[in-house]
Amino acid sequence: MSQTESSNVPYDLLIVGGGVNGAGIARDATGRGASVLLVEQDDLASYTSSASTKLIHGGLRYLEYYEFRLVREALMERERLLKMAPHIIWPMRFVLPHSKLVRPAWMLRAGLFLYDHLASNMTLPKSRGIDFRTHSSGRALKPEYTKGFVYSDGWVQDSRLVVLNAIDAAQRGADIRTRTRLVAASRVNGLWEATLEDRTTGATSTVRARALVNAAGPWVARLLADTLKVPNSKSVRLVKGSHIVVPRVFEGPQAYIFQNPDKRIVFAIPYEQDFTLIGTTDIPWEQEPGKVAIAADEISYLCESVNRYFRATVKESDVVWSYAGLRPLYDDASANASAVTRDYVLDLDTQNGAPLLSIFGGKITTYRKLAEHALEKLAPVLPAVAGQSWTANEVLPGGDIGEGGFTAALDRLRRAAPWLPEGLAWRLMRNYGSRAYEIIGEATSLAEMGLLPGGDLGTREIDYLITHEWARTAEDVLWRRSKLGLHINDAAKAGVETYMRQKLG
Repeated sequence: MSQTESSNVPYDLLIVGGGVNGAGIARDATGRGASVLLVEQDDLASYTSSASTKLIHGGLRYLEYYEFRLVREALMERERLLKMAPHIIWPMRFVLPHSKLVRPAWMLRAGLFLYDHLASNMTLPKSRGIDFRTHSSGRALKPEYTKGFVYSDGWVQDSRLVVLNAIDAAQRGADIRTRTRLVAASRVNGLWEATLEDRTTGATSTVRARALVNAAGPWVARLLADTLKVPNSKSVRLVKGSHIVVPRVFEGPQAYIFQNPDKRIVFAIPYEQDFTLIGTTDIPWEQEPGKVAIAADEISYLCESVNRYFRATVKESDVVWSYAGLRPLYDDASANASAVTRDYVLDLDTQNGAPLLSIFGGKITTYRKLAEHALEKLAPVLPAVAGQSWTANEVLPGGDIGEGGFTAALDRLRRAAPWLPEGLAWRLMRNYGSRAYEIIGEATSLAEMGLLPGGDLGTREIDYLITHEWARTAEDVLWRRSKLGLHINDAAKAGVETYMRQKLG
């Protein structure tokens, strides 16, 4: 059954896509005073934005393709994001062994020097050469690797970054609708008139907006051609990136970046305390966008890549979890999938009245700057977003963790709630920052957190995720709002599912 929205007042901006770019634009635009509606066909960060290597980085390897503007912008954004969300983003040191089979040492040294100095605002420790025969990071490596380098970048809980932007947008007045699909949209009397479908109930509704942002990621081209019927000369190139998670391969907080004979690189990163994350692949994807899974040959490739370097052997049977996603890269006609630009292109169509902005490409590190650029492009034709840019120095929800950084904030939480087990206190601060106190609320004991059997996830936390973070399924909670799916057994997962079903009806 179709119905029309009760209010006849059009939104300033209708954003299609609940990944990091859509959520970032919603946050920025709402903060400038615009009325915003964001629709996402599934859960927030269901696709590309939860399938990254989870790095806030300049992209060291992009220097090889002369992507200097992108790398510089990303390095500057890395500094901003570390301050904006210190609970979910933190610095990490990366160890780069030198392999004589790939790039010469002088090239690595030159690239790292450039990486250290491309942006003027960098505060992280700079790169340096290391001797693996004496450096602790060498213990995990085969003895033939004797020299290498170490440099700095950042780590992010990617799907939580998306959710935090959506929370901030909603708190400032944005209408965020998950599991809501754009069925059709057309320009009518200088406005976009759009039909939306609630994928939970099947109900449809009609909304109007002064401008539309196509932030549909892998669906950006299909949305233009099939849903909006708008011709466009630009195209998207889908590249599948896959990752595996195995029991911890090495000790220490450092990550490793390995060069392969095919000139691609693979990361091995400490993950969720007990695991190592290994990725990624770059496989051209010619099929329809949607959910994708790792292929057997990709698992073999990633195992072979790290086995060239690590003393410990990683086998296909060690994989406890894997994930894959499609990167919607702007098609620059590169023959090699690894060489396709990671920069973004913003395409503004103002023909026939109501503006349409389509986003091609982008990477998670530059999402905030992309949002700024998107609104700069829209501002001349959409006065509602012409206000001052403001997001560069505003923390994301939970990011106001106080003096002394994460360690001091965790100490304060443990003093405030000494009954919390150490691991649970750490996870609450790491996932929610200062908002951990909202989850604890009036609880004065572990029992009052409503812990479900088989883990440290409680009903208070699930209720918070339902109320404030749009969680609707156990998968939302266990794999996107957290990675508890790695830590609890099937019975505990079933308990989460049962509780949520009862709660949501």
